[in-house]
Amino acid sequence: MFYGESTVAIDDKGRLAIPTSYREQLSALCANRLVVTYNPFERECLWVFPLPEWERTRDQVMQLSSFNTAHRDLQRKLVGAAARVELDGNGRILLPHTARQVAALQKQGVLLGIGAKFELWSEAAQRARLELPIEEKDISDDMRQLRF
Repeated sequence: MFYGESTVAIDDKGRLAIPTSYREQLSALCANRLVVTYNPFERECLWVFPLPEWERTRDQVMQLSSFNTAHRDLQRKLVGAAARVELDGNGRILLPHTARQVAALQKQGVLLGIGAKFELWSEAAQRARLELPIEEKDISDDMRQLRF
């Protein structure tokens, strides 16, 4: 399980160094093979999956009926735009150019460990997201059961 927030540099070629704290786990979990794709629910965010988790997610999404417009959109954004990447000898991955543009990623990003996957945000988008509180009207019954 991945958790934590890391500011990451993105070089001119679009390479991002995966924080060293995740590298050993990724090596064991997926032999350093990852998949980068769009977050279909939020702008300026990419999802980064270890390959086995990606395959599970991909298979579930592709089982949805393509006769439903929302299903097709999800399939396009998640599966159609997916790119396999692999950590190089320096622990970097090459982010696809289009994905960097869509997520507004420039020189810096924020990598969040979110359980079985990562979210990659532009710094500005992540900061804006954090500044928005969860409003009372958005709290689900499941959230109300949580005890902190």
